[in-house]
Formats: sequence, C-alpha cells, structure tokens
Amino acid sequence: MPPSPAPADQAVALLRELGAADIAHPGGTLLAHCQRVQDGLALWGARPALQLAGLCHAFYGTDGFATALLSPDRRSELGDVIGAEAEAIVYLYASCDRTATYPTLADADGGFRNRFTGRTETPEPHLLRDFAELSAANELDLARIDPAFRRKWGAELLALFTRFRPLLSRAAWSDCRAVLAAGSPGLSE
Repeated sequence: MPPSPAPADQAVALLRELGAADIAHPGGTLLAHCQRVQDGLALWGARPALQLAGLCHAFYGTDGFATALLSPDRRSELGDVIGAEAEAIVYLYASCDRTATYPTLADADGGFRNRFTGRTETPEPHLLRDFAELSAANELDLARIDPAFRRKWGAELLALFTRFRPLLSRAAWSDCRAVLAAGSPGLSE
C-alpha cells in the first residue's frame, strides 16, 4: 500500500526546496535516486512509513554520502512532513557508522554505532529490519543503474546482504540475489 499522497508530495517538495533536484548522484540527481529507493521499497511491499523513509533517507547525509539537506538537530522539520515513525527510520539510517555496524548488525549481540553521537546502541528489532531493508533498497538502486558500481561493489554487497538476510523481507532478499548474484552459481535461496 503506497503512502498517502500528502506526506510523499510534501516530502518531494521539501527535497526540491533543499536542492536535492540539483545535487548530482549516480543515475541523475539525489531526488531521482531517493524516488527510486522509495519505489523499490514499494515494490517489496514495505509499509508506508518505510517507503517515506526511503524517499527521505539522505536528508541528514549518510556514512556513504556526506551531503546533508538538513542537520540532525533539525529532525523535527522532517518529522513534521513525514511523521515521527518515518523520520526515526531516516535518522537511524543516517546515523549508522557503517564500518563499526555492518559486520555484526544481524547478530543477536551486534551493536549499532551512531556516527553522530559516537555511542553504540541496540535499536529495536523492527528498526533493524527497517534499516536493513532501506540499506538494500539504496544499494540495489545504485547497482541497477551503474554497471561500474555493480562490478566494483557487487560481491561485497552480496556478502553484506547475505549477512543481513535474517533482517530482510523475502522480496528484498530475492532482489538482492537477482541484482547482485548474476553469475554466482550455487547461491542458495
């Protein structure tokens, strides 16, 4: 079920206002990428809040894309547009210190290091699933549109999402395999 038009339309308007349509990003602009991430999540059947988070995932920058549209101290501005649940997912995604977090994210005792605060946290299981799903949607968009990116990072991303598999929906995992595992014989479902 897609999110209601009002929050998504408002989010796109805010993305435009903050310059996302003018920021270069693989496959065009940051705005186009964000919309493709939202679309990917929708195809996987993600709930509306996660789809909105996909649309807005780059608002505070990320560990892999430093350009921020808003500072994390302005979280309420985004929350007013997309709602508290979606904004919390955006913040979690943006706050991830990938080097410290990725290796053990799916482990029962794995920690989540916040790059803004430097603290290691233990997000609720549903937020970890949201984080993993959004991470997959983001990276798969890049892998789909940029063959050089896929060649360079495909095997590493497949290994990452294989570790994340317990957190991923069946649709997300299937897409990870389809996009990243082409030519990788023996990969089990």
